[in-house]
Amino acid sequence: MKAMSTPIRSLRSRSRLSASTTLSAAPIARRRISTSIWNSFIFGPRSPPTPRPVTDHEVAELARKELHPLSLADLIKHGRPPLSEPALLSSANFTLSLIPVRLASRIQALRNLPYIVVSNPNINKIYKNYVHSLSTLLPWYANHTTHTPAIETLEDEVAFTSALSELVATHQDTIPVLARGFLECRRYIPPQDATRFLDEHLRVRIGTRLIAEQHIALHHSSQAHGGTRNSVHYGDRPNYIGVIDTALRPATTVELCADWVADICELRYGIRPKVVINGEPDTTFAFVPMHLEYIVTELLKNAFRATLENRMESEPIVVTIAPEPASPSATPRRTTPPPPPPEYSLGEHDDPEPDHHSESHTILPLDENASGVTIRIRDRGGGISPSLLDKIWSYSFTTFSADDELPGSSGNGDGLAALSSAGPGASSLAGLGYGLPLSRAYAEYFGGGIALQSLYGWGTDVYLRLKGVGKIDS
Repeated sequence: MKAMSTPIRSLRSRSRLSASTTLSAAPIARRRISTSIWNSFIFGPRSPPTPRPVTDHEVAELARKELHPLSLADLIKHGRPPLSEPALLSSANFTLSLIPVRLASRIQALRNLPYIVVSNPNINKIYKNYVHSLSTLLPWYANHTTHTPAIETLEDEVAFTSALSELVATHQDTIPVLARGFLECRRYIPPQDATRFLDEHLRVRIGTRLIAEQHIALHHSSQAHGGTRNSVHYGDRPNYIGVIDTALRPATTVELCADWVADICELRYGIRPKVVINGEPDTTFAFVPMHLEYIVTELLKNAFRATLENRMESEPIVVTIAPEPASPSATPRRTTPPPPPPEYSLGEHDDPEPDHHSESHTILPLDENASGVTIRIRDRGGGISPSLLDKIWSYSFTTFSADDELPGSSGNGDGLAALSSAGPGASSLAGLGYGLPLSRAYAEYFGGGIALQSLYGWGTDVYLRLKGVGKIDS
């Protein structure tokens, strides 16, 4: 079978991987050696699988598998940190069972694009990154069965976590690279097809990255690698289970993001628009902080830019935090915000063709009746032109001219465009219109959503509804 890729980077040298193990303390006056250390002593350390080229048949077989419908229970089922050795190994094997299938599904989707689109250097780079990542994990996956896990020792887990870390780093710039690629290819693919592909691709990417980062975080706070409730990995974040903050305070996130965006405004223009937070700012709930940070930053960038463009910096941007009352006996809540009035209704999805992965684009909460939080961001930036209302949620919509310099190039560009693009991991998305649709994808991933009401000539209200995930037991 013909291989799909040629040079494959090897895993990091095992000499760079160290597992700092701790002996488990028994009630009796002696210590027992952990199973993994004992097995390594008797049989010798097992070398991590060597990456190898991936065949077309392997990709097709994996891509035909159903994506596991994720739930938050999956992410926290291994317990609160610091994890024991058996729990850590269980987390590693669970992660291994999910990610290769998700990678293969995206490889297959990329291959189904028109050839001229996949041939674009930026999109081809993403394709090769996925093939490389699959080639790294596939040897582990080939050794994995329900009864014989591939990751049996701490040394296995360290090598696997190193491979996961490389995977996360490799795909760090997926969004801006795809953005450039689809901008360059927009004459070769219909806008609705581009939006459908990007929406599915980025939603699957959110889940894949979340699964990988959850295990990496659990790895660093595990007992097996020196984690304790007083350790640097756990002691300063007692509310965390991996990357999930069980007591996240949205007001704190809004304050941090607002300060960051305001700093950019002050640096560029010497103007610092004011943000006022009202409602119930002490509200807390369980959520993924990095997701909320991305969403809030994007929404605030839009509000700040509109405020500056319309010379309304004297009017504050008002952020209202409104927790929903818990009602365990109530019927299941809506998973999206109530729609705005028809004349201002935005972001209605086109009905995509059904596919067998469609139910796997969101994470199911622990409790369907869990209370949530709604955050309203109100600005006096003049609203949105009615001619743009039906385009604002499309990944293919952009105010960036094809004749202008591409984002991420050496040009200085416009200051307001720089404000639009400024953000962690998004420095080269200027004017590409990915902020709102991607923010909505993050919000909907946990059953929330974003709705927008625009009063053209006055301002805009954006409603971010975040689905509560339910009570996480200690």
